[in-house]
Amino acid sequence: MAAARGLGRSAGRLLGSLCGRSGQPVRELRGVSAPAAAAAQPGSYQAQSAQAARDPAAFWGPLARDTLVWDTPYHTVWDCDFSSGKIGWFLGGQLNVSVNCLDQHVQKSPESVALIWERDEPGTEVRITYRELLETTCRLANTLKRHGIRRGDRVAIYMPVSPLAVAAMLACARIGAVHTVVFAGFSAESLAGRINDAKCKVVITLNQGLRGGRVVELKKIVDEAVKHCPTIQHVLVAHRTDNKVHMGHRDIPLEQEMAKEDPVCAPESMGSEDMLFLLYTSGSTGTPKGLVHTQAGYLLYAALTHRLVFDYRPGDVFGCVADIGWITGHSYVVYGPLCNGATSVLFESTPVYPDAGRYWETVQRLKISQFYGAPTAVRLLLKYGDSWVKKYDRSSLRTLGSVGEPINFEAWEWLHKVVGDSRCTLVDTWWQTETGGICIAPRPSEEGAEILPGMAMRPFFGIVPVLMDEKGKVMEGNNVSGALCLSQAWPGMARTIYGDHQRFMEAYFKPYPGHYFTGDGAYRTEGGYYQITGRMDDVINISGHRLGTAEIEDAMASHPAVPETAVIGYPHDIKGEAAFAFIVLKDNTGDTDAVVKELKSAVATKIAKYAVPDQILVVKRLPKTRSGKVMRRLLRKIIMGRAQDLGDTTTLEDPSVITEILSAYQKYKDKQAASQ
Repeated sequence: MAAARGLGRSAGRLLGSLCGRSGQPVRELRGVSAPAAAAAQPGSYQAQSAQAARDPAAFWGPLARDTLVWDTPYHTVWDCDFSSGKIGWFLGGQLNVSVNCLDQHVQKSPESVALIWERDEPGTEVRITYRELLETTCRLANTLKRHGIRRGDRVAIYMPVSPLAVAAMLACARIGAVHTVVFAGFSAESLAGRINDAKCKVVITLNQGLRGGRVVELKKIVDEAVKHCPTIQHVLVAHRTDNKVHMGHRDIPLEQEMAKEDPVCAPESMGSEDMLFLLYTSGSTGTPKGLVHTQAGYLLYAALTHRLVFDYRPGDVFGCVADIGWITGHSYVVYGPLCNGATSVLFESTPVYPDAGRYWETVQRLKISQFYGAPTAVRLLLKYGDSWVKKYDRSSLRTLGSVGEPINFEAWEWLHKVVGDSRCTLVDTWWQTETGGICIAPRPSEEGAEILPGMAMRPFFGIVPVLMDEKGKVMEGNNVSGALCLSQAWPGMARTIYGDHQRFMEAYFKPYPGHYFTGDGAYRTEGGYYQITGRMDDVINISGHRLGTAEIEDAMASHPAVPETAVIGYPHDIKGEAAFAFIVLKDNTGDTDAVVKELKSAVATKIAKYAVPDQILVVKRLPKTRSGKVMRRLLRKIIMGRAQDLGDTTTLEDPSVITEILSAYQKYKDKQAASQ
């Protein structure tokens, strides 16, 4: 393995045996072109990056052929055109994702552990082998088929992190159905909106969930949602607690039905570009958009980034503590690790239940090798002090990862020095629901290459970033900031927005023609590394959850006393960002405090509890341009204490509105200070 060590951080295994065991010689791939074979040469991170950018077919072709299990080989590696939004990878190829994630490993080592379910109750982990997960998946797949689910049908999964939720995703993949996992913290209204947009036939849920010692009434939320969902034929209900819940005519007890089914289910052979799943994400307009991910390209990209960014090696216990309701859970709890035959941790609890040592006690007990979580949790735990971390043995950890939002310097330092004892590699990863997998991260790289705090740094193979100026021109050179775009297609990217390709084009490909626009701004350092500076549109990031301000505004504007609202994001020391709402009330509104309470409840009901604004300020009117557009940047500057630096206000219809808002904000702050 000397050759592999000469390469950076497991990039030696990139074109070596992607399924091989550590310690065996790197095998040469069949028919690899000369530059790809040169992967065994030192310094080849640069060579591979250059090749992936210059000749995607020569780079991705052999990787796809040798990493994935195919029913029918593909004839064309890629066929992509950003100007029309056409994205196709591994065309002509056929495969089944669940076979890649389960059957291939069951054939080699059926008793190796696929999942460790770290249940909410501390110290009660459950290990599930690849054989058990395959049998559960097949029983569930047969149950879906018995209840009318066919290839191409959409299935909603409203479940917290659990082996059954993973089996539900894989069961859909096995029979060619399309899953859409809805985060189990979303309200009935949010769930119904997603079910209706996707026209799901079935919802899979639990009687109740458990999180942080509290019971979550999942079935009740589903009951409320499906009242408004004409396409739903059945609700499959599994049991997490012993408590009875109401079961109506559409409701089916899942475990009982699965027990009747055969533990074998023939996998459906799917085209590379058939839909694998839909995942809804917030846009800058009010309605969530269902991003479409397809089979082969997504799976290859998830598996490869999992292996190379985190330096995954056979025998590692991979601990991504994200929920499966988010893309991070799809790619780095389920599909990436399982395709690689890894042991993946399912974390059902919270970072502070039963105390602030939960993560680190889990690391010690499960001997976790890679720990991947969100900066918001790190900022929260940092406040509890170092002793909760140092109480536990973290010597099993090799790689720490951060995801969901840019990580601030203080949180990065604490994670690196306190949690990782300054000896673990820390990867700050930048990517999106749309990208399918990690796009910019410090690893892979040359062996031992520098890692700078709070910076994603290096593009992954095949990711070609460019920064654009305000005029839409590419910015050359280093030490520049601009709009982050990607100029070349990669296998993991979303293919469209379900039922609305026009919106897909307008959101991602129209702003900078010929490029994918990420919606984020970035800075390219003197050394040529990338640092993400945050969203450039009206999207805020609350505790790693992306949320369009328009969604919160729409939820509040449904209140009869509120004709107008404007929501902006502002920095928050735990959540990263929080929502601040400015509301205008009708003249005859009586009890303002009651309205504010009702607004908070409306946002929780229509979206989710985490979306509720931390601050709500009542104002007489909003700052608008003559054309009626609310100038949110002025509101942001006011609450950031930068009212002296408002910039150009000549387009304001009536500049005196600023004085009004400043005075209302001052009174609001005085009142808050007095009540503390």
